[in-house]
Amino acid sequence: MGGSSKGIGEAIARQLAESGASVTLMARNKERMKTIIDELSTDSGQEHHYLVVDFSNFDAFKGTISSFFEHNTIDILINNTQGPEGGGALEKNVEDYQRAFDLLFKSVVFTTELALKNMQKNGWGRIINVASVSVKEPLSYLALSNTIRAAVVTWAKSLAFDVAQDGITVNSVLTGYFDTDRIAQVNAKKAEKMGVPPEEVLSSMEDLIPAKRIGKPKEYGYLVTFLASDQAAYITGTNIPIDGGLLKSL
Repeated sequence: MGGSSKGIGEAIARQLAESGASVTLMARNKERMKTIIDELSTDSGQEHHYLVVDFSNFDAFKGTISSFFEHNTIDILINNTQGPEGGGALEKNVEDYQRAFDLLFKSVVFTTELALKNMQKNGWGRIINVASVSVKEPLSYLALSNTIRAAVVTWAKSLAFDVAQDGITVNSVLTGYFDTDRIAQVNAKKAEKMGVPPEEVLSSMEDLIPAKRIGKPKEYGYLVTFLASDQAAYITGTNIPIDGGLLKSL
C-alpha cells in the first residue's frame, strides 16, 4: 500500500484493515507509519508492517521493494505514490517529465511485476491504481500528472486483458478533489499564482463539483476496499471516477 502515511493512502490502509486484511504500508515517514500500524485493526488476527521508501528515488525504491518480495508475497496491490510537482506544460522540461515518469510509472510497473508472480500462482489477485480525473479532463496546472497518469491507466487496461484469465483484476480509480495535504499544496500554489487567498481557490473548486464539497479520504477507502474484495471479481480493466460528479465526459 503505497503513499500510506497520510491522506488517501492512509484511509485505504485503515479501511482494508477494518475489512480483515493484513496491510504493509509504504511511505517516507517512518514514525507516522509506526503510529498508524498501532491504530490499525487486528480483530481478524492481522499482522501489519511498513516499508520506508521514497518513490522519487527509483533506484533506491527498486532495491527496497525487491528485497521485500524476496521474502514476502501479497494478494492486493494498491499503487499509490506522491504526486509530481504542479505547473503547466510550458513550465516543464524533458527532465521534469523523466522524473515524473520514474515516480508515477516505473515504480508502479516494477512493483506490479513482482507482485504478479504470486497472484498468478494462486489464481487470485487485485491491482488497484490511484489515478486522477485528469486522465479524462486534463488540469492545466498539473501537466506532469496529466501526462504520466494517463500512461498508467492505459498500461493498466492493457495488463487487465493479459491477467483476467488468472483471476486477477486490474482497475484504476480516477481521483477527484479530496481533503488531503496534496490538494492543499496545489491550491496554495494556484492561489499564489492568481494572487488570491487559498480559501477562495477551495471555494471555487467546491462550486465546480455537483456535490458542492470535496471528498473525505475514508470515502475513497470504501471504494478501494470493495474493488479489492471477492465481490468485485467481475470488475476489471475499468477507470472508475470518484469525484462527486465533477467529470462531465462520458
